[in-house]
Amino acid sequence: MDGTKLVREEAPQNYLLVEGSDDAHVFKSLFEYFQIPYEFRGLPKYNPPPKGLIKIIDKGGIENLLATLSTELKGSEERRLGIIIDADSDIAARWQAVRNKLVAFGYHAVPETPLPDGTIIDEEGPPLVGVWLMPNNKLPGMLEDFVSFLVPQGDTLWPMAEDIIQRVIEIDRRFPLAQRSKANIHTWLAWQEEPGKPMGQAITKRYLKAESTHAQQLMAWIHQVFKLEQI
Repeated sequence: MDGTKLVREEAPQNYLLVEGSDDAHVFKSLFEYFQIPYEFRGLPKYNPPPKGLIKIIDKGGIENLLATLSTELKGSEERRLGIIIDADSDIAARWQAVRNKLVAFGYHAVPETPLPDGTIIDEEGPPLVGVWLMPNNKLPGMLEDFVSFLVPQGDTLWPMAEDIIQRVIEIDRRFPLAQRSKANIHTWLAWQEEPGKPMGQAITKRYLKAESTHAQQLMAWIHQVFKLEQI
């Protein structure tokens, strides 16, 4: 889906806004594992759409997500929005950028800092909105840092991947240091049974463990944002 397009006023009323394609595919795979109904790129998986269907929207980058957020928030009180963004290197600055948008829209109870279990703002009038800063609302980082939490505990190749990336950094680093976690996880994925699977497919293939504590915490937030416990 073109990330510049806005969410249309049509069913479903549950929308998950993510920064990019990698995020969308990771959530697609997690939703499949946890049996959460979703729509992505208009694929007609469900007919009729079940109650609680979540529409995953790839916004094509953080700049476009923030630029169109106020428009995405307009609409029915039945609308619920989840927002997934990377904390990047400065979690306070990233949170402030989102908080400013929400306050400008008219939300009053936006906390000064992100809540550790994911932020949910439910006020009378505007749509319920949830915000999750990757990887875990507490640390700087990005999607790949969260995905690294899904590497099986005790995996023998993970410390080897981290070690070889550290050696590359010391000898001839060709990537931004802020993207070290991307280098780590994609190096590790290159050593699996089917080398080089994208992160979402690696969840489907069970190389990455969707049942990990971090994934379950994120899915608990998803359930709260979209009131899936009421389905």
